[in-house]
Amino acid sequence: MEYRLSKRVTGKLGLLLYKRSMPVATGQIRDASERGLFIATDYTDVQLNQTLEVEFRFPDRYENSFQRLKGQVVRKSEHGLGVGFDESENDDHTISALLSWLRNHYHTVSYFPPIRPNSPH
Repeated sequence: MEYRLSKRVTGKLGLLLYKRSMPVATGQIRDASERGLFIATDYTDVQLNQTLEVEFRFPDRYENSFQRLKGQVVRKSEHGLGVGFDESENDDHTISALLSWLRNHYHTVSYFPPIRPNSPH
């Protein structure tokens, strides 16, 4: 049985991944909690405990501002990355807004282009 410190909220929201302040990949949030999130992505050039930033925006909101959260890679799988939030550098309001938005939007939202598997040449 898996034990979690905070409840996960499932949903889908496109994002950009940043490493050392440079965009490196696209992905999609699949679930999130107050402590972190799981990102579906085919990006693999990352190590456990490495710091990443995720950038997203809520497509149905009037403001055109992007939100950023910083975290560390806590899990890698063939389906994506688990990122734990760096509590000292993140705004609790942004995390709460993300969880609220995911709770209220059950359909796929893809602001960034979808990830396509590498095709053989």
